[in-house]
Amino acid sequence: MRSDYSVKMKGVTVLVLVITLLAIDQVIKILVKTEMSLYESIRITDWFYINFIENSGMAFGMTFINKYILSLFRMFAIVVLACYLYKQVRTGARMVYVVTLAMILAGAAGNLVDCMFYGMIFSSSSPFYVSYFVPFGEGYAPFLMGKVVDMFYFPLVVTTWPQWVPFFGGEQFVFFSPVFNFADACVSVGFVILMIFCRQEISKISINSNVKNNR
Repeated sequence: MRSDYSVKMKGVTVLVLVITLLAIDQVIKILVKTEMSLYESIRITDWFYINFIENSGMAFGMTFINKYILSLFRMFAIVVLACYLYKQVRTGARMVYVVTLAMILAGAAGNLVDCMFYGMIFSSSSPFYVSYFVPFGEGYAPFLMGKVVDMFYFPLVVTTWPQWVPFFGGEQFVFFSPVFNFADACVSVGFVILMIFCRQEISKISINSNVKNNR
């Protein structure tokens, strides 16, 4: 009885966490997209800016995979991860493990929502005007082809390469230069926690994989 209750509460916790993180991600993106013009920048501090950009690729603006294929891959990966997470909750996996998986799932789903629907409900973004809602299906792109909204920019160190450095001498150097969103942060933080605190579960996955391959 107590075990069933524990599983149920763990499942509720995971569900609430995924919905909450997904909601936060979408609220931030919609506010940025409907209040800022493309490439507009708001300075919060010297090392933190809100920079509105859009990308059609992977996390942190990477663009080496076809957009449609990437969206389909995201859908497949999210379904697999959701099924795996459900199984882990049912079998009594540690809370830190299921919470970490939930963070990664929420982040992946957040960027997929952009790809699925933003192109259908928003006008195209521009440096000259602010994007706005349009009737469903009359936006700037078809289903799965919407662009992902990014906004967080942390130039922690801005300096210039010494002149003697080959290829880069005299050019500006920025650490940390990628512009990312809340969903990217969920995936990245979740992955770091997974590597640090969930080695036990990762080891089990590796062992099970090796056993299946040796059969």
